[in-house]
Amino acid sequence: MGFTRAELESYAGRTIPDLIGDDVRLLFVGINPGLVSAATGLHFARAGNRFYPALRLAGIIPAEVMTPEDARPALLSRGIGITNIVERASARADELDPAELVEGRRRLEALVAEHRPRVVAIAGITSYRTAFDRRKARAGRQEEPMGDAQVWVVPNPSGLNAHETVESLSAAYAEAAVAAGIV
Repeated sequence: MGFTRAELESYAGRTIPDLIGDDVRLLFVGINPGLVSAATGLHFARAGNRFYPALRLAGIIPAEVMTPEDARPALLSRGIGITNIVERASARADELDPAELVEGRRRLEALVAEHRPRVVAIAGITSYRTAFDRRKARAGRQEEPMGDAQVWVVPNPSGLNAHETVESLSAAYAEAAVAAGIV
């Protein structure tokens, strides 16, 4: 992808479109797009991000799907969508203001009401706790749904979340996918 640091920084604040088909059953929700995602228009696009390897390992997407661009049709055909709590791109999620996360929750709730997925899988416990005012939330299925959808908090695939592995991410994503009827 060969972007210079200055080129990437020029994408701060940009947005990327949600990836949501007509029959979304499982909606993955990132915190916000990173700069590589903003530059490419693809979710979880930074080299080394473990999202797609974890989806492959979990059997959610085929093993031959290797890039975020290749994943788009595979995700849509399986009823899987991707969005973010906060729309604006930043270098790191810790650059977000708590008020942005709360406002993003409202946008997410409207999106879920419109598209009606079975499961909403939010990737990041800290952001979930802030956005939803659930200070004691734990990973896994949450007691309170979002509309008719089950809410699952799954680990964030960023390399900054170093205690998670592709295997542990895969297991968490598979649980949400089973609940959604994807696998």
